[in-house]
Amino acid sequence: MKLPFFSRAPAPPDVKASRAAPLVALISAGRPRWTPRDYAALAGEGYLRNAVAHRCVRMIAEGAAQVRFSLMEGAQEHAEHPLLDLIARPNARATGGGFIEAVAGHLLLAGNAYVEAVSLDGRVRELHVLRPDRMKVVPGADGWADAYDYTVGGRTLRFLQDGVLPPILHLALFNPLDDHYGTPPLEAAQTALDLHNAAGAWNKALLDNAARPSGALVYGGAGNLSDEQFDRLKEELESNFSGAANAGRPLLLEGGLDWRPLSLSPKEMDFLEARNAAAREIALAFGVPPMLLGIPGDATYANYSEANRVFWRQAVLPMARRIGEGLARWLAPGFGEAVLELVPDLDAIEALSAEREALWRRVGEAGFLTDDEKRAAVGYGEG
Repeated sequence: MKLPFFSRAPAPPDVKASRAAPLVALISAGRPRWTPRDYAALAGEGYLRNAVAHRCVRMIAEGAAQVRFSLMEGAQEHAEHPLLDLIARPNARATGGGFIEAVAGHLLLAGNAYVEAVSLDGRVRELHVLRPDRMKVVPGADGWADAYDYTVGGRTLRFLQDGVLPPILHLALFNPLDDHYGTPPLEAAQTALDLHNAAGAWNKALLDNAARPSGALVYGGAGNLSDEQFDRLKEELESNFSGAANAGRPLLLEGGLDWRPLSLSPKEMDFLEARNAAAREIALAFGVPPMLLGIPGDATYANYSEANRVFWRQAVLPMARRIGEGLARWLAPGFGEAVLELVPDLDAIEALSAEREALWRRVGEAGFLTDDEKRAAVGYGEG
């Protein structure tokens, strides 16, 4: 009897997609090390609940996202290149600015940022930013990362760091006590962060109590109040005279009762200055001049423009350079290039326009320099 002939269906074409999206669990050797820090607590108490920390992260991350990168191969600048196209449109759901902002935000909040490369036919087609609280390092025998485990909902995907282009880029801020994980600025400012949040909660409680400190009801009659009288008086005070809705409501006293308000001493009022000092300390940890945040009591810089220039020089540009160097070094082998650099274009930064104009003027007036030397002095390659 002849068996029916079944033809094998053609294999489906390869489709580029993030491997972390389906969360396929792969098993491999190696023992993972979890991050020693509670990222969720730092992000929740800092970025989500504290206005100063939130604004510092937003300013630096959004500033880094506005930086335009020049692609350099030695002294030659590439005006067009597939790597520039990839950075400008990392995947179908993200823009170049949003991609850089997410990487910078994770570095500021966690001290670590992870980027996944999706390759198709040996070429990098997409980049995806992965959450640092879901990632853990799997060290190899030499101490370096052998793989990365990405876990969501109890399901884990392992990225083995092999091949010409490893699938994961790990950017980390300097940490003197850990070989794998970085230290976020928010962790260094955690004491000031708790103090600032506690002062805000104190102010909220003060407003809930008619925006004034508590007072004392003094009984001037004979003997003591009975338990029933004391409970009734306490209940009336809590229901009729506490809270912002009852602010200014007059007390009706009887039976020898006298209200004596309690005021705050100058020493107790120091919490206002302590709150501002905590805000300045948070800004200091991020490298943001307090003047840009509207924090009172800070006159370090002569004017707003000077403070803004310092902010870009000391906070935004170091972050942008770190991200650009990491991306270029990681992705260059995927484009068959030996040495590529992503360098911030300082001439495109409005906050540095006066500084760059002065540099161009000084270099232009230097008659002892050749044209190529002048180009090198302002950050350009030979013409």
